[in-house]
Amino acid sequence: MIRLLVLDVDGTLTDGGIYYDSTGNELKKFGVKDGAGLVLARTAGIRVMICTGRECEAVRRRAADLKITDIYQNVPHKADFLQKFFAENGYAREEIAYCGDDLNDLAAMALCGFVACPADAAPEVKARADYQCPQRGGEGAVRGAVEHILRTDGRWQEAVKTAFHVDV
Repeated sequence: MIRLLVLDVDGTLTDGGIYYDSTGNELKKFGVKDGAGLVLARTAGIRVMICTGRECEAVRRRAADLKITDIYQNVPHKADFLQKFFAENGYAREEIAYCGDDLNDLAAMALCGFVACPADAAPEVKARADYQCPQRGGEGAVRGAVEHILRTDGRWQEAVKTAFHVDV
């Protein structure tokens, strides 16, 4: 059963675009559906981690909005970082899911028991993924991955009921 979901940001939680305003602030667009999916993941007992190679205040703000406390930015070698994190926190490979979209995610993906990717991921990532979300990055792909995990584990209905007070 999945206990940890590791997420890339650019191209996974966002559409991959990087926007700069006239004062030099970096802006990103995040999908509300992904946020709902992450609420469901946490409700089902899945720890959510953001692990990205870049640093951006918008990512920190989005993580805070979603109550994600495991946020690691400016991680140039994700696999090295994650291998140490998994060992220190007692995660077995089959308990870890990863959702990413590009070549820099491949080494980290190799450490995880379940890999998902957005519909517009790099071909090499699609070939490695256990599940290709029908949604593109930033357009609900993370929610699609969470839904797949929870439905597969039999936790979907209870998570929806608990998080949103509705029966499905």
